[in-house]
Amino acid sequence: MVTFLPTRPGRLADVPSFDRAIGGAESNVACVLAAAGHSARWVSRVGADGFGDHLVETIGSYGVDVSGVRRDALRPTGVYFRTAGERGTSAHEVAYYRMGSAASAMTVGNVEVGAGRVLHLSGITAALSDGCLELMRSLTARYEGRPLVSFDVNHRAGLWRDADGAEVLLELARGADVVFVGEDEAEEAWGVVGGPEAVRELLPEPAVLVVKQGGEGATAFVAQAQAAGSRAAGAARVGAGGTPPARVSETPPTATPTSRTFEPAPTFEPAPTVDIVSTTGAGDAFAAGFLSGILRGLPVNTSLRTGHLWAAATLTAPGDLAAPPSRAHADRLVALDEHTWETLRLGPGWTQAAQAPEEVRTP
Repeated sequence: MVTFLPTRPGRLADVPSFDRAIGGAESNVACVLAAAGHSARWVSRVGADGFGDHLVETIGSYGVDVSGVRRDALRPTGVYFRTAGERGTSAHEVAYYRMGSAASAMTVGNVEVGAGRVLHLSGITAALSDGCLELMRSLTARYEGRPLVSFDVNHRAGLWRDADGAEVLLELARGADVVFVGEDEAEEAWGVVGGPEAVRELLPEPAVLVVKQGGEGATAFVAQAQAAGSRAAGAARVGAGGTPPARVSETPPTATPTSRTFEPAPTFEPAPTVDIVSTTGAGDAFAAGFLSGILRGLPVNTSLRTGHLWAAATLTAPGDLAAPPSRAHADRLVALDEHTWETLRLGPGWTQAAQAPEEVRTP
């Protein structure tokens, strides 16, 4: 969808003008993965209008395959406006204009996801319409030979038309292979308290569960089957929608087991200190970084660190989307020893600099 960013802080009622950009959880993931050199395809519906042209052209400019995007002559491209205040604070306002949009008309009958290694989905798409929810249920249904299904919960209470949204998101998450959810998000949506372990108790089904803990870091729970090299260990195809599915193509995987007899201790990786410009889109960048680690066959702690670095790239930029650091740059940082990693500080422009001043060690 098209995003309108305020030109200055203040209430939506007071902001005189906005800058146009692109947004959407799944398309953000597809763009960042493509910018990092992965093969990504975005599947969605947009209006046959100027905003639809802008979305397709801009997302395609990141190297994303947009051949699966359909144009709708009867419905407009979705848009949203937001303030400069951070999500979760009283200063944050969002105005969504997505009801009746082209993307809200997605159904099982008019969306072809195609082949790929990872199908990445977002809970936002499920909230757009009954047809979108039916599509999401079909894409998270378990069957032999399906791709690795990645699901970012992305609970947005304002998008749901009834009180069942949280339960629907839980249902969809239980059908996925890799799930991303914020610790605070799990509390807001499902009333879960007690840390990442409590979230895992609620969601034992996914082979990989990543609980994001804000500036502290993230914890990953990995089932034995994933650690032993099942589809969840090395596959990826990214689906975006929302936009629906995007995907990253490589070798088609096999089905993921739905049960496990043993799960190693979870892996926690602290996040580096970041001089934040804007938090919007950071969760999408984190998911993209973690999925990049899966695609590359990296260990879970390295995938978590990659996610933190890609999130830091977006956190230090003003919009919803930022190019990740180069692979060589990121690999050098994720290889830092524990102490050096924990004292790493990243500020605006760090992805373009070779080493200093983008990396500042805290005392």
